Amino acid sequence: MPRVRPGPATRRRHKRVLRATKGARGTRSTLFRPAKQTLLKARTYAFRDRRARKRQFRALWIIRISAACEARGISYCRFIRGLKKAGAFLNRKMLSEVAIGDPAAFDKLVELAKAHATAAA
Repeated sequence: MPRVRPGPATRRRHKRVLRATKGARGTRSTLFRPAKQTLLKARTYAFRDRRARKRQFRALWIIRISAACEARGISYCRFIRGLKKAGAFLNRKMLSEVAIGDPAAFDKLVELAKAHATAAA
């Protein structure tokens, strides 16, 4: 039975993996086996962190809104509750942008939230 050497498909697969791990250090970018392990780990981290990034940004927006609210004498939770009762449905990203970029508009939102938070309480 003749010996079968790795054909074009194997070479193509190896080249694809090695191209994907081009920026890694040492043998992780030059040898196939370590490169394959590096690629698996990298893709696992990428999948996980795409979701983590969304959580981190929401936390950042909440921190920014909270700081802007505290400067105006209202807590974050009362502010959000007041906006919901007023029917002003703005997401946290937009509220954060308004708090940073347009303080006058944010002051109006705070007054709206205060009016509806005290009316409900």
